[in-house]
Amino acid sequence: MGSTPVEYMIEASSGAHFSGFHIDGMQTLNSLAGQATTSVNESVHKQPFIIGVAGGAASGKTTVCDMIIEQLHDQRVVLVNQDSFYHSLTPEELTRVHEYNFDHPDAFDNEKLLSVVEMLKQGKTVDIPKYDFRSYKKVVSRRVNPSDVIILEGILIFHAPRVRDMMNMKIFVDTDADVRLARRIRRDTGEKGRDIGMVLDQYSKFVKPAFDDFILPTKKYADIIIPRGGDNHVAIDLIVQHIRTKLGQHDLCKIYPNLYVIHSTFQIRGMHTLIRDAQTTKHDFIFYADRLIRLVVEHGLGHLPFTEKQVVTPTGSVYTGVDFCKRLCGVSVIRSGESMENALRACCKGIKIGKILIHREGDNGQQLIYEKLPQDISDRHVFLLDPILGTGNSAVQAISLLLKKGVPEANIIFLNLISAPQGVHVVCKRFPRIKIVTSEIETGLNQEFRVLPGMGEFGDRYFGTDDE
Repeated sequence: MGSTPVEYMIEASSGAHFSGFHIDGMQTLNSLAGQATTSVNESVHKQPFIIGVAGGAASGKTTVCDMIIEQLHDQRVVLVNQDSFYHSLTPEELTRVHEYNFDHPDAFDNEKLLSVVEMLKQGKTVDIPKYDFRSYKKVVSRRVNPSDVIILEGILIFHAPRVRDMMNMKIFVDTDADVRLARRIRRDTGEKGRDIGMVLDQYSKFVKPAFDDFILPTKKYADIIIPRGGDNHVAIDLIVQHIRTKLGQHDLCKIYPNLYVIHSTFQIRGMHTLIRDAQTTKHDFIFYADRLIRLVVEHGLGHLPFTEKQVVTPTGSVYTGVDFCKRLCGVSVIRSGESMENALRACCKGIKIGKILIHREGDNGQQLIYEKLPQDISDRHVFLLDPILGTGNSAVQAISLLLKKGVPEANIIFLNLISAPQGVHVVCKRFPRIKIVTSEIETGLNQEFRVLPGMGEFGDRYFGTDDE
């Protein structure tokens, strides 16, 4: 690398770094690569984080939403109420309004709700209706701008699969039935002008049966269940902390919860600068690639299951910790993946490592040439090793082989240094239960399906086979 010390280059790597797309510098790609890059940009760039908040009527959903919004005061947040999407009642329905079940899934216009959320996701301004519970019609609209966070709140917001699938986080507010009834009586008599007899009649006739039949069953879809609603400040603080973490991640992480990008620091950014530099010597490339690989492996190990374990320390005290998962193995994709084996062995003493050789030619990475795997691999958690995730075709072939050998999809952790968005889409959509751990998300692919900005042919640079 000439006379410039490697350590100086790391220290000189300055400026805040956010892994992700650099739209201004993206090349215009033609044919399949161009189409894929365009598709990725449209679907990923500036994706909002969508939170669903469900629960029974008067469970405290709105209070929870307000507390989340208050703590996210430095973010753009919009609250979309499912109540805004009630169907307007027909003249015939108005004549027997007391027989109309507002707690039934059919009472909501989910198509309109989907349309509004989709427009917000695309960065468009939308008009959200306001429902008048005195006239039972949509009376006015409020204009809402695109936001960093969209909160969807409603009793049946988890009921429709298409609405549910749009959410990055699902929260169920779980409050005692007596508390919910007391709150509903206060709200309906005070805000909606109903007498208590009417409220109780409606509760026993519609609200309670609908909760048991439609609302409570959606609790199983929740990622987080909050007992006591807005009174549970600890839970809300943890939720806000998690949201902030997600907002700081690459947009692909918001779409795919099984994608993990290790936290970038100046040291990591500096090491990436070195191994991407075409002038870096083979010795320095190997040294800093090994450091990055070790970080990715350590992060991947953090996603393994664990059991609690107590030990006695040399002071005679009891320490409560965790016991590592014992049934592990690695599988490297020959030959670049073999560069990651030493880091895995250094972290997991005596680990078994299998091999897969896949023929790669252009965009076709689907021809399996050779495989040698542990006989009991189906009983193990598997680390799949390949430094570069490009088109995703080779990864699909390797993962498909592991599944064919009986490895549960959820037991596969795919470790790589850099990932192209196209490959992430391919792998995560095909295998939604595997985990991908990487150190940076790239811009995309060029016409030859090479990762940009990339680091060249990793295997040739690591093993020195590109020397003339």
